Amino acid sequence: MKRLLKPAKEVGIVGYGAYVPMFRIKNAEIGRVWGVNGFPIEEKAVNNLDEDALTIGIEAARNALKRAKIDPKLIRAIWFGSESKPYAVKPSATVIAEAIGATPDLDAADFEFACKAGTEALQAAIGFVGSGMAEYAMAIGADTAQGRPGDHLEFTAAAGGAAYIVGEKSSETLAYFEGSYSYVTDTPDFWRRQHEHYPRHGNRFTGEPAYFHHVISAAKGLMEELGLTVNDFDYAVFHQPNVKFPLTAAKILGIPIEKVKPGLLSGIIGNTYSGATLVGVSAVLDIAKPGERILWVSFGSGAGSDAFSLVVQDAIEEKRDLAPKTWDYINRKKYIDYALYVKHRGKLIM
Repeated sequence: MKRLLKPAKEVGIVGYGAYVPMFRIKNAEIGRVWGVNGFPIEEKAVNNLDEDALTIGIEAARNALKRAKIDPKLIRAIWFGSESKPYAVKPSATVIAEAIGATPDLDAADFEFACKAGTEALQAAIGFVGSGMAEYAMAIGADTAQGRPGDHLEFTAAAGGAAYIVGEKSSETLAYFEGSYSYVTDTPDFWRRQHEHYPRHGNRFTGEPAYFHHVISAAKGLMEELGLTVNDFDYAVFHQPNVKFPLTAAKILGIPIEKVKPGLLSGIIGNTYSGATLVGVSAVLDIAKPGERILWVSFGSGAGSDAFSLVVQDAIEEKRDLAPKTWDYINRKKYIDYALYVKHRGKLIM
């Protein structure tokens, strides 16, 4: 039985772009307020008062367009993955499409699957282009922090996102997909019911059987289908709710830590949820050389993982400098205290 997801036409990335808000809050500051010591990360990115998942998606999409060097009117689908979109009913993808000048001749939709909504959108974009229905399609993953005050999530939940434009593999694509593999089960490790402001989580249950079972199964499934081993990959990017989980996943799979570190940003900007692996891969593409192979495995609570094998092409050398790099955004930062953090995140609910 064929399990590998591979379209009829070979598909690659034409352009990519990331965006991380400037503001940061240190975990020590959050711990000071709640009397907590020992933190999973050092600091995290926080959106400004005029920023949300939608505006983050727009900035990332604009950067992807700069690298793609295409007319936005050629994009036939824009799919936006997020679990913190500003509208419960109105689509965000249409706003992004309008902002970048891609309307009206395209398909647009919002995707949801917890932290893998971004790669879920990417799977659809690959299929859309690979079937011949579209010349180009865009997938975006972006989120803002949703942690309940004082909850474990408040120490890691952050803001950021990335966008990818895919097209048929050619000399213009900067990397191409060898194939992908998805693995899902009904594992309720993390959820937010309607009308609730903050998500709930199953504590240790979120690690096993949720995160590790799905990430490891997806990674192994992909490699088995493609006939590859961990030695064939130069980089590995896993979903990063914290620093420990992706490093543990790498250890289980036998992947050296050196291959994981370039895309491991959770300890620096926090967990950007739907944008986590998309931002991590963007940081890797900023430094990867032609011919190098990237293992990309997302995770979304509920639960599931998407795994991709991505091979870097020559065009990366020409295109990577056409837009701000991921670390350009990471390095420009301004610290705020907990009071301003509460204001920026709208945590005072009247």
